[in-house]
Amino acid sequence: MADTPPLAEDFLALVGARIRARRRSKGVTVQQLADEAGISRRQLTDVEQGHANPTLVTVTRIARALGTDFTELLEPADSGSVVDVVAPQGYTQVWSTEAGSSATLLVATPGARQADLWRWWLAPDEAYQGQADPAGSYELFSVLSGTLTIETDEGRYAVDAGSSARLRSDRAYAYRNAGEVPVVFVRVVALAR
Repeated sequence: MADTPPLAEDFLALVGARIRARRRSKGVTVQQLADEAGISRRQLTDVEQGHANPTLVTVTRIARALGTDFTELLEPADSGSVVDVVAPQGYTQVWSTEAGSSATLLVATPGARQADLWRWWLAPDEAYQGQADPAGSYELFSVLSGTLTIETDEGRYAVDAGSSARLRSDRAYAYRNAGEVPVVFVRVVALAR
């Protein structure tokens, strides 16, 4: 299965600037971070400058090499309020395909107990290939319409509309729409630290 499609253009400059700021605050060179993330120095430079169109997997590798995770590169600092309301214009579309599939980060928790809430839309015959998360990580799904197929090294699992599922995400996995209608689902990512 191919690597994930490129990230939505809207946030490439934001992600690049935040990666550069974190790298500099840690006193790490571009080459050191590129080596740790398993990418080329040129690719990292292009990402930091907002000129590259990296995949979600690439940005996740960079984030992990910086000792953080993908959503912490996107989320504003904790406001200190008991409730932070995020209106739709504050959502961040981070993955999309020409067929119309998309993944949108709705909101995430800051700090040591990280959880991210996502809305996904997968067109028929589309798939997303995930990268293994740290040991002890989970993803939760609730399918709103269609049938989501979750693929792991142990097999394929169909999750119909109205059903929910839990995935141990410390292994390679994929989401697939093998049906003829779009699949819409919400996903919570709970990364272990």
